[in-house]
Amino acid sequence: MTAASDLPFAPWDPAFVADPYPAYAELRARGRVLRYEPTDQWLVPRHADVAALLRDRRLGRTYRHRFTHEEFGRTPPPPAHEPFHVLNDHGMLDLEPPDHTRIRRLVSKAFTPRTVERLKPYVHELAGRLVGALVEAGGGDLLADVAEPLPVAVIAEMLGIPEADRPLLRPWSAAICGMYELNPSEETAARAVRASVEFSEYLRELIAARRENPGEDLISGLIAAHDEGDRLTEQEMISTAVLLLNAGHEATVNATVNGWWALFRNPDQLAALRADHALVPTAVEELMRYDTPLQLFERWVLDDIEIDGTTIPRGAEIAMLFGSANHDPEAFAAPDRLDLARRDNPHISFSAGIHYCIGAPLARIELAASMTALLDRAPALAPAAEPERKPNFVIRGLEGLAVTVR
Repeated sequence: MTAASDLPFAPWDPAFVADPYPAYAELRARGRVLRYEPTDQWLVPRHADVAALLRDRRLGRTYRHRFTHEEFGRTPPPPAHEPFHVLNDHGMLDLEPPDHTRIRRLVSKAFTPRTVERLKPYVHELAGRLVGALVEAGGGDLLADVAEPLPVAVIAEMLGIPEADRPLLRPWSAAICGMYELNPSEETAARAVRASVEFSEYLRELIAARRENPGEDLISGLIAAHDEGDRLTEQEMISTAVLLLNAGHEATVNATVNGWWALFRNPDQLAALRADHALVPTAVEELMRYDTPLQLFERWVLDDIEIDGTTIPRGAEIAMLFGSANHDPEAFAAPDRLDLARRDNPHISFSAGIHYCIGAPLARIELAASMTALLDRAPALAPAAEPERKPNFVIRGLEGLAVTVR
């Protein structure tokens, strides 16, 4: 077994966070599964293993549907963290069947191909408006001016969040998502708890208002489904709305700025994209692969499994390294090269199996819309300064991306 101190995995080291991909190559060379003591996890760095484990029902996002904390050999979270865990644990991403199946079935009605396709004109119009304002200003922060407001507005529109309340969403989301990092601090936990309480109270009031005056939005739809016999508790409604708001923009925001920063550092590929906008669909997929917005995804081992001769016991936690899997030469030709025309691209940035991202089609539309608008209306877009990378490892992004339009 490889000792943690010998592993080139340093999720709290700014140098590693800035560019983890060379270290991933070494991890893949070390083996298919590696014990990492500081987080009490088993790291899985190779694409084939990650893709298989995401579909393996011996693993779960939770264990509470089968075991108590004590039976599973785990310490319950501190009581002070309870508001975060109540909110998080009732969302479908952290549930297993049958609860996951029931909630996902209801939510999926809002994400049918036809529904998502109907959103296209709104998404493209909004992207054009945001980029137009950026151009008129002569530049700005691509994150704050385009990458962030676009997906936040789209998912808020779907859920029926009034426009005046939308500035509340991103700070709440950022605070809650801090808990998805490895070994979060007490300060991070306190922020997440506070945001969980405030976000839940806000949504509870919104749900009450929609009960009185239903609309065409998703929250009204969930209330109607509940009234028609599809059982959905108020907490499940709240947790589902928070999950959709968080997941519905977090990855898209980071994929946008990560992607443009990658393009600026690969001028040949940016030139090819500017010369041929038909590359946009494959460019979206390649940029999601090349600098993965979600670097690590966790699963609990519900029944013993074996990987490459190593038994991973029930009660252990597996950390699947999406960023490493997306750079595995066994799955991708020349994986460290940005290739916007790449056709064979089985990236796992949207996960796989029953927890495959329900909003992936919408995210693709948003990413393509903002990219197309920037190519059309800001053809000379360029970085104004070296961006500062967020200190987070799991959710990978930039603090901002200053640009000029010349």
